[in-house]
Amino acid sequence: MSTLCRFLFSLLLFASQPLILPTAADGRWQLLQKSIGISSMHMQLLKNDRVVMYDRTDFGPSTLPLASGKCHNDPTNTAVQVDCTAHSVEYDVLSNKFRALTVQSNVWCSSGSVMPDGKLVQTGGFNDGELRVRVFSPCESCDWHETPNGLAAKRWYATNHVLPDGRQIVVGGREQFNYEFVPKNIAADTFKLHFLSETKERGVENNLYPFVFLNVDGNLFIFANNRAILLDYVNNKVVKTYPKIPGGEPRSYPSTGSAVLLPLKSLTAATIQAEVLVCGGAPKGSFVQALQGKFVKALDTCARISITDPKPKWVMETMPLARVMGDMVLLPNGKVLVINGARSGSAGWDLGRDPVLNPVLYMPDNEIESRFKILNPTNIPRMYHSTAVLLRDGRVLVGGSNPHAYYNFTGVLYPTELSLEAFYPGYLDAKFNNLRPTIVAPKSMSGIRYSKKLKIQVVITGEVALNLLSVTMVSPAFNTHSFSMNQRLLVLGNDKVMASGKSTYKIEVMTPGSGNLAPAGFYLLFVVHQDIPSQGIWVHLK
Repeated sequence: MSTLCRFLFSLLLFASQPLILPTAADGRWQLLQKSIGISSMHMQLLKNDRVVMYDRTDFGPSTLPLASGKCHNDPTNTAVQVDCTAHSVEYDVLSNKFRALTVQSNVWCSSGSVMPDGKLVQTGGFNDGELRVRVFSPCESCDWHETPNGLAAKRWYATNHVLPDGRQIVVGGREQFNYEFVPKNIAADTFKLHFLSETKERGVENNLYPFVFLNVDGNLFIFANNRAILLDYVNNKVVKTYPKIPGGEPRSYPSTGSAVLLPLKSLTAATIQAEVLVCGGAPKGSFVQALQGKFVKALDTCARISITDPKPKWVMETMPLARVMGDMVLLPNGKVLVINGARSGSAGWDLGRDPVLNPVLYMPDNEIESRFKILNPTNIPRMYHSTAVLLRDGRVLVGGSNPHAYYNFTGVLYPTELSLEAFYPGYLDAKFNNLRPTIVAPKSMSGIRYSKKLKIQVVITGEVALNLLSVTMVSPAFNTHSFSMNQRLLVLGNDKVMASGKSTYKIEVMTPGSGNLAPAGFYLLFVVHQDIPSQGIWVHLK
C-alpha cells in the first residue's frame, strides 16, 4: 500500500470512530447573559426560582459594583484590601435578570446545602472566611447573613450534606480529617475521620471535596481519592469499607472527577437498592505533570457500584469522551447529564487543556454498552471553576470558568468567563409538546408528608402510554468544583393512573417513607411521560 493510500485509509478509519456522532446528537444551547459581573464558581437553585452564585473575594474587583457604602474589607486579601464590587449575585430564572449580593468574607472553595426551611446555609472558605457560616434566605431583597465563628474547624474544599434530622454535616476540607455539624445546637465538636488522612496523597492530596451521599439506611457513603466507606456518623463508626476502583486512579480534587447517587426506585420495597456512579478524573501524577507543562489525557472511565449490596463491586464503563473537571446533573427523567470540563490536565490554576464542549447523556437503565450519547456542543469553554444546576423548567443552567488566580480576560488560553448559558436537553424539543405533561394539581409550594398518598392531576394533549407515566422528585443541589452536594432523585412511580376527562389524568403515588430516603425540605416534583418531563412544581416535604 502506497504512503498516500495508507494516509487516506487512516483518515477513513478515524472518521469511523464513535466519537463523532452528528446524527445522534441532540440538545441545544442559549446564551442567557453575556456577563453577570462575576464568574459563577458556586451555584444553588432556591425555592423562589432564583439561583445564588458567587466566586471569591480575592479575584480582584469584579465588573458589578455594590450599592454605595457596601465594601468588603480584608487586610489579608492579596488582590485588593477594600473591595466595593460584588462577588455574589442572585439570578432570577423567570425574568433572566440578576442583582448584586454582598458577601462579607472570602467564600473561595466553600461548601453548602439548602436547609429544610429553604434557606441556603453555606460554610467555610479562605482566610477570613474559613470559620464562617453564612445564611441566605430566599426573599425579594435578602442578602447574606454571616456568623464569624460558626464552625468548629477551618473548612476549605469541604463537602456538606443535609441529614434526616435537619442538620448539615460538613466533611473534611484541606488538612481537616474530621467532620462536624451545622448548626451547633446539638454537637459543637469535630469528630475524627481517619479515612480522610488515609486517602490523602503527599504533595497532591487527591481527596478534597469528597463525594458524600446519604444511603437509604441512614448512613453516609463517603468517597475520596479512589475508594469509599459507609459511615455511621451518629456513632462515628465505619460500618463498611468498599473496594478501590479498579485501576486505582484518583477521582477527587485536584484529579477532579464527578459523582452522583443514581435515582432511587421501588421506594416501598423491603430492600431498596442505592447505586453510585463516579465518572472521569485525572490519572495519578497528572497534577504534578501539569505544573511542569505536561498535560496528561483525562480519564475516560466511569465506575458504578451498588452501595447497598452485601458484597459490592465496582463495574467499569467507558465514556465516549475523556473528561476532568466535569459536572454530573440528574435530569427529571432519571438520566444523567455529564457537562463542562477538559480532556487533559488537572484542576488548579491554568492546569487544564482541551475543553470538552459536548455534554454526554448517561442512561443508567440501558444495557452497559449503550448507556452514553454525545450531545450538541457549546462554543464556550467551561474549565476549572465551572458550574451547572437543574432548573424547574428542565433546562440546565451553566456558568463560571476561571482557571486564573485573578480575573483575566486577555492574553490567556481560557479567559475568565462571566456568562450564563442554558442547555436544553432533547426532551425540551417542541416536537414532544403533545407528550409533555402539564401539572394541574397540586399547586406549587404544597406541603407533603412522609408515607402518604399523593394525587397529581396532569394534562397531556397527545396519545398517552399509561404504563410510561411516572413521578419523580429532585433535590436541588449545591454545585461547585464538579460536585453537586445534596443532589438526589427519587422515582415515586405510578401506583394508579386514571383518565378523568379530555386529556386529563390523575396519578396516585406514595411519598417517601422516611428522611433516610429523602431528608425534609423543598423538592422539585415532575411528571414524566415517555421520558418527557413536565415543568416541575415545588413541594415541601416535612
